[in-house]
Amino acid sequence: MTLSHDAFAPTDRELCVPVLKTDRLLLRAPRRGDAKAIARLANERRIAVNTARIPHPYGLSDAEQFVAAVNRRDGEAAFLITLDGAPIGLCSIDPREDGPEIGYWIGVPYWGQGYATEAARAVIGYAFGTLQYAALQAGARVNNPASRRVLEKCGFQWTGVRLIRVRAINSAAPTDRFRLDRGLWESLRSWGRVSEVA
Repeated sequence: MTLSHDAFAPTDRELCVPVLKTDRLLLRAPRRGDAKAIARLANERRIAVNTARIPHPYGLSDAEQFVAAVNRRDGEAAFLITLDGAPIGLCSIDPREDGPEIGYWIGVPYWGQGYATEAARAVIGYAFGTLQYAALQAGARVNNPASRRVLEKCGFQWTGVRLIRVRAINSAAPTDRFRLDRGLWESLRSWGRVSEVA
């Protein structure tokens, strides 16, 4: 596996993330030029209400602020998910006080095709391999069985339910919480090949 960094010059505060390649997808750091595509995909209520931090409506300025602020903290890694060069969603690791958390969303036209699972597995591999995290946590709204299935297919184990503030609804919502430790992930690693590419 070779490590390669995104093809743009980061500021000295910004951390580089590698490019990850799966069977069908390429995951890379979001760039300024991706803001329009991110805004177009994320400006969908069905996505916003199932994430904690995406507002609705979601405009170009929201996407531009996201791209400008992302991948600047140690342990943070946000990847734009692309299919044949076109953005289809995002997957990230957020280094929180209570432990690193993986999150993801896929644009509605790409739902139901296994892309979230494929991208999440690649990012999990990066989190446990390169970042050397011992465990990851994740969440899925209780009324979002598709997201729960993604986490379960990736080996996450249910740990309980917690109220999480959802920006798009300006309220808290019950969220299933999950955890995956490196030992379990190592035993399940017979998934499709994931590599870091130039």
